[in-house]
Amino acid sequence: MSDIVLLIFLMSLVTFIPRVLPILLLTRCSLPAVVERWLSYIPVAVLAALLAPALFTSEGSLNFTFNINPAFWISIPVFIIAIYTRNLFMTVILGMAFMALARLLFI
Repeated sequence: MSDIVLLIFLMSLVTFIPRVLPILLLTRCSLPAVVERWLSYIPVAVLAALLAPALFTSEGSLNFTFNINPAFWISIPVFIIAIYTRNLFMTVILGMAFMALARLLFI
């Protein structure tokens, strides 16, 4: 039992240190504007990296047919809604509604 507790403690330490260390080091100094602007693109890049495989591939291959990969086609109007409204809640709700409607009617 003590080995498991020690293992959990060490794993949490390994997870905690890389997250806290930059915060402790970077709060004392100001970053150049170019670096701050570059860092502002990280959330968008991470989101794109997470979404791209789900939107462009289905069943392990690149497929754009509606019956096989409806998420790609539904993401287009949802993306337009997100740009137009800039409302995350509405975007998520409408995306879920579009997907449910597509599954109900077509799939």
